[in-house]
Amino acid sequence: MGELVRVEVEQAVATIRLDRPPMNALNAQVQAEIADAARQVSDDDQVAAVVIYGGEKVFAAGADIKEMAQASYADMLMNCRRLQDAFNTVARIGKPVVAAITGYALGGGLELALCADFRVAGESAKVGQPEILLGVIPGAGGTQRLPRLVGPARAKDIVFTGRFIGAAEALAMGLVDKVVPDADVHKAALDLVCRYAGGPALALRAAKQAIDDGLDVDLDTGLEIERLHFAGLFATQDQRTGMRSFMENGPGKATFAGR
Repeated sequence: MGELVRVEVEQAVATIRLDRPPMNALNAQVQAEIADAARQVSDDDQVAAVVIYGGEKVFAAGADIKEMAQASYADMLMNCRRLQDAFNTVARIGKPVVAAITGYALGGGLELALCADFRVAGESAKVGQPEILLGVIPGAGGTQRLPRLVGPARAKDIVFTGRFIGAAEALAMGLVDKVVPDADVHKAALDLVCRYAGGPALALRAAKQAIDDGLDVDLDTGLEIERLHFAGLFATQDQRTGMRSFMENGPGKATFAGR
């Protein structure tokens, strides 16, 4: 259990909860604790899905500017690598992950949300990459994950202007997947991923890895990634359970063991 980031598990869904008031600024300690939390939920066989949540008022308003303001080029080469490594650990959680966005998700906060598979936002949420207004660019995935999600032109508009984007516009461009009343954000995120609890954990992991890894390669290589994951699942108990249940009872009635 971290001091500023904690993990709460309920009914096979883990919530990674950022708790650094007032804005959940992502200083070095928060980054390290996010990575620790991501490893914890990845390794816990009792966790089937994950919610990343900053609380009722704010998701995360970005990096700690006071911590960065006097940093040198050499400092930031190392610091940026540390931040990217922390977020990559989140992106590689082999389970369905949803970011529950309240208030602001700006700069590093949005980049953290981009590491999730899905994003649920409150009606008054604001997201954006305002680094350009500080004379820099996003450094933890904003120039890479964002265009993969919304396309290069929209990503350039967001990054070049540094503007804040409301929840409705974010939904329209596919930056978030669902918008709900502010008070319902965490519950909606839980509801979204609860459907995966009790599912075939190894197949879900394989599907996530095949999709994510395939986005970064050509089609032929992606198909090879898919083929190997597909064939590998025939060494699992869940494959045998699922196919036997289908033949005996029809689709959607299997009880999986996650093995």
